[in-house]
Amino acid sequence: MAILSRVNSRPLKGSRTRRRWGRLGYVALGILVLLLLALCGGSYGYARLSLPQVSGQLKAPGLQATVTVYRDEWGVPHIEAQNSHDLFFTQGYVTAQDRLWEMDLTRRAASGRLSEVMGAGLVSTDKFFRTLMLRQAAEKSVPAYSPDARAALEDYAQGVNAYIQAAGGFGKLPVEFKILGYTPEPWTSVDSAVIGKYMAYDLGGNMSGEVYRYLLRQKVGDVLATQLWPAYPKDGVTIIHSAAAATTAPQAAMLPPDDTHIDLSGLLSAAVFPDQFVGSNNWVVSGALTKSGKPLLANDPHLGIRTPAIWYQTHLILNGDREKMNVIGVMFPGAPGVVIGHNEKVAWGVTNTGPDVQDLYLERRNPDNPYQFLYQDKWEDAKVIKDPIRVKGAGNIPFEVVVTRHGPIVSEVTGPEKERPKDALALRWTAHLATTELEAVLAFDKAQNWAEFRKALQLFNVPTQNFVFAAADGTIAYHAGGLVPIRAHGDGLVPVPGWTDTYEWKDYIPFDKMPEVVNPKDGYIATANNKVVADDYPYFLTAAWAQPYRATRITEVLKSKTGFTVDDMQRLQADYTNLQARTLLPILLPPVGKASLSDAEKAAFGLLQNWDFADAADQAAPLVYQLWWRNLTKQLYQPKMGDDLYGLMADTGNVTDMIIRNAAQGQANDWVAAAGGLEQLAVRSFQAAVAEGQKLQGNDLAKWSWGEYHRMGPAHPLGSAAKPLAWVFNPKTYPIGGSSVTVGAMSYNAKTGLVSSAAPWRQVVDMSDIDNSRDIVTPGQSGHFLSEWYSSQELMHRNGELHPQVFNSAAYRKGTRLELQP
Repeated sequence: MAILSRVNSRPLKGSRTRRRWGRLGYVALGILVLLLLALCGGSYGYARLSLPQVSGQLKAPGLQATVTVYRDEWGVPHIEAQNSHDLFFTQGYVTAQDRLWEMDLTRRAASGRLSEVMGAGLVSTDKFFRTLMLRQAAEKSVPAYSPDARAALEDYAQGVNAYIQAAGGFGKLPVEFKILGYTPEPWTSVDSAVIGKYMAYDLGGNMSGEVYRYLLRQKVGDVLATQLWPAYPKDGVTIIHSAAAATTAPQAAMLPPDDTHIDLSGLLSAAVFPDQFVGSNNWVVSGALTKSGKPLLANDPHLGIRTPAIWYQTHLILNGDREKMNVIGVMFPGAPGVVIGHNEKVAWGVTNTGPDVQDLYLERRNPDNPYQFLYQDKWEDAKVIKDPIRVKGAGNIPFEVVVTRHGPIVSEVTGPEKERPKDALALRWTAHLATTELEAVLAFDKAQNWAEFRKALQLFNVPTQNFVFAAADGTIAYHAGGLVPIRAHGDGLVPVPGWTDTYEWKDYIPFDKMPEVVNPKDGYIATANNKVVADDYPYFLTAAWAQPYRATRITEVLKSKTGFTVDDMQRLQADYTNLQARTLLPILLPPVGKASLSDAEKAAFGLLQNWDFADAADQAAPLVYQLWWRNLTKQLYQPKMGDDLYGLMADTGNVTDMIIRNAAQGQANDWVAAAGGLEQLAVRSFQAAVAEGQKLQGNDLAKWSWGEYHRMGPAHPLGSAAKPLAWVFNPKTYPIGGSSVTVGAMSYNAKTGLVSSAAPWRQVVDMSDIDNSRDIVTPGQSGHFLSEWYSSQELMHRNGELHPQVFNSAAYRKGTRLELQP
């Protein structure tokens, strides 16, 4: 979940917001001084007081029996309980011990309640998330869970609240509560469910693509716009290499009729839209290709990075008379179970499928009644939700959410207020349904084979994910799990008319018809947000896929030999081979080699000629290439799009790659022609890249390095908001290799060079010896800045390393031991 790394970015623009965060900075400075005085005085003061007790005995009212919690050298809690109530109660308790403020901030952000504790600067963010109606969707979902699943949610909430009561009573709440001056409310089952809904938000950014394409069409016309429509390379690797014969032909990309034109220019600065693809990988290798003869599974889901880590690792051991469970892995702090991990028999990993599960509808408003909208030649009343926002230090702000038959109107809460469109844009989204993803997670944890895991997948509705699976019996499998709509007409690429039934959703792709493969003859399955199936698949998933380079590189390695080991999987997760550069430089370099170049440009050209195509931190060539690519795309699109629309551009990667490859074959489109042709574009953008590199790192190219610019340093939300707090909460930045197109995906902010998304969790599971599995959580397990586990795994991540996973009881019982007693 990237929300905690984003809540401070957009709201900092306004002067009032800067003043409020400025006051926070003074508060932060004062607290920093107190902390330093406490440290100099030989104690850690109240900051140390907030560190959780991890050994000895504690009373935890609400437990039915004593529970033992061991923490290993990485801070991972291993919870041994005798019944499911105590197990999930304790999971809630220990997660709150380590991550309570993060949990509270996440539920507030997803529910649109940040302003209550952070002030008026976050009102716009609160309005946006209230309009997304994640909270209402969570409230609707909880009753849809089975009694056992609802009990697990309630048990978890009781454990969180037991810790809140204990910590509050002794003044041991995390220091972030002290800085912001509030205490957490009791946790509820809905709070856990809303975190599940936020997973769908963070992994479903295609609505921003719809807005971009609609605006592009208005800006440059249909001919130029459709030349940038999303596409996937014909030679791009797919997850499943063949599909059953199609029963219906895939629909071609289509535009709604011209009379649907409305002004959406005010949405250009909608910075709260998430990225659809931040880059995740998973793969599974059958025993036929491994040294042990049993499967290996690897997964490294990439999300926005921050401190504390997005993931929280837990080991749940249930030793009841009737129930047994032994599962380890990660979960978003605030929800029960393990969403990615393994038990003694099966392992699984996920990446984002990226299907189009969001549609924007253009709504025609009644000029005489702003709460009525046209549908089938009649005015329909919208639902109006009065939802005033309580703002710290400023009372309540009136706010309402208007909901049409398609969903909430989102156009009134995005972009600058004075520039918002008068017409309405409503969002239809699978996440608004009553869904049961957390129940699916609890079922994953108990599954003993593919049949049981597949049954559990039927409960996983949002977000749609690529699940890879491995079992001790040798089975490997893949299934795309989640709801994907079947449209009566259209392909979801642009907003469509909402006043007719032409573009309604008819149904969802049946579970048994979703892409699936079991024990493929290739002996491996690999996914990296790439296209799932060939065009003969009978249903429409999406037209916008991630670039195939990561998937191609994974496949390339898995095809290269047999006898794979855990070491091989670990190396592949941190592979920095740039296949985009290997593909495109043979096209782009020759024109530059013919041009008249300066000495610095000749040196940069030589670096690329001799490059091994690895985005290594200590090399200069990756810096030259990345700056070149950025300048090339900017020069290709920005002159016609303008700054704002270019900043919102979707589909950039595949589209630009294909434009360059086609132009090299004499098929230049109008965008390339307007840029002066491919050769001029290549030379001009290369020269601009070298000039930019000189500004960044000086005139001596021998001293350039990718890692000097491209750095990792997951920031804490308060460390991002106030510089004095950055000294306390933010880990130091460090050079890192990789880029958005490498398996070791490291997407970055072009303005700062700082990595914005990476793999906070990596795991490799060995089904021949489960104790030979490895993992890492970046930067660490704990959310307490004074904890030894706050950033203890950061250096290993930098070096592409994993540590042995502690799963065996003899191993984890060597750690600290805490008894929770009724």
